[in-house]
Amino acid sequence: MTEPLTPDELDYLRSLLDLAREGTTEQLAAAIDAGVPANLTSASGDTLLILAAYHDHPETVRALLERGADPERVNDRGQTALGAAVFRQSTEIVQALLAAGADPEAGGRSAIEIAEFFQLPEMLALLRSASG
Repeated sequence: MTEPLTPDELDYLRSLLDLAREGTTEQLAAAIDAGVPANLTSASGDTLLILAAYHDHPETVRALLERGADPERVNDRGQTALGAAVFRQSTEIVQALLAAGADPEAGGRSAIEIAEFFQLPEMLALLRSASG
């Protein structure tokens, strides 16, 4: 049985989620390199990768992927990093996630469905070219 985390440890982990939101790549990468899980997840299921993608930080997304972040993780609302990147219309992040194996059809509302719903033809074309 593991010990519960202390309030200071929880605050530290929450600060790492903020680093992903802010795109503070070097500090976040150093924490992961020191042993923090690349798939650290918030209480609502948002991974570091989902947060970095949603807040449009391509460098942070690449660093997380290089450190083993799972592009297929889905948060509690059925959202994926790829869906977030499509919503933000970040071609660079979409391409990085697709190259890492993200599935355009995964999630409660897939990246393809998001592109269709918000009428994002460039994103839709990018997703469809990746899915064959």
